[in-house]
Amino acid sequence: MLVIEGPQFSTRAESLLHKSWGCDVVGMTGLPEARLAREAELCYASVAMVTDHDAWSDKDVDVGMVIATMDANVARAQALVAAVAKRTGGGTACPQGCDHALDGAVITARAAWPAGKKRQLATIAPRLFAAGT
Repeated sequence: MLVIEGPQFSTRAESLLHKSWGCDVVGMTGLPEARLAREAELCYASVAMVTDHDAWSDKDVDVGMVIATMDANVARAQALVAAVAKRTGGGTACPQGCDHALDGAVITARAAWPAGKKRQLATIAPRLFAAGT
């Protein structure tokens, strides 16, 4: 997957270049969400829902086609989320360890953590920085 900044459409030349690099998916999301999920100790899986075939097709892409495909993908995405939620049962422990991804993220000794900074960081990583930890 190639992640580009968006929202934007690639030019035909850019799309052909991406294809020549062996990219199967070109999207505007992927890396930012994966990184933020890891920092929040959340499990994360990327789901690519294709909106157009761009350089992988002979058809030109237009906004109307993309919107229509996105609208059709909504029901698929909702069904997928419901199925995953049902299958996982809402458990909090991650068998892959995502819920403890930050255990080795801070190497500064706890005794050296400034109290004010610890309070600030507790808002985004309470498991590590909340009072009493």
